[in-house]
Amino acid sequence: MAAKKKEVELQINITSQELWEEMLCLKGLIVVDAFQAWCGPCKTVVDLFQKIRNEVGSNLLHFAVAEVDSIDALEGYRGQCQPVFLFYAEGELVAVVRGVNAPLLQKTILEHLAGERKVLEHGREQVLMRDRAKEEGSTAALQGEQREGRTD
Repeated sequence: MAAKKKEVELQINITSQELWEEMLCLKGLIVVDAFQAWCGPCKTVVDLFQKIRNEVGSNLLHFAVAEVDSIDALEGYRGQCQPVFLFYAEGELVAVVRGVNAPLLQKTILEHLAGERKVLEHGREQVLMRDRAKEEGSTAALQGEQREGRTD
């Protein structure tokens, strides 16, 4: 009888500050679904992430789910009632997408993955960002950015 292939897990499950810090050391682009314990990770994006992974087939693209209630670094994302996707490269935040907007998620993933390849291959500098809505706790700023489709 032939042995079954072990299915590779699409998303890394981050449940502690220690695991969070380990994940930030990964090489490439990391897309994190930051969720709250009461609602769980966004299941509707798993197919999109799988499709993108199959299309790009890159070992520089990682997906993770992280419970904000158990990770100190994500404290600013607690108490929100919409999905938040955080994009990290070289351990630094490079983009944020709020809400489930498949075209925007795909565009952001592909753009930042291409940028990360350039950084790694040609030594270009990574463009970092601040999540102003997280820092200010401003829902008005957050809503304005969502309407405009901005990720920074």
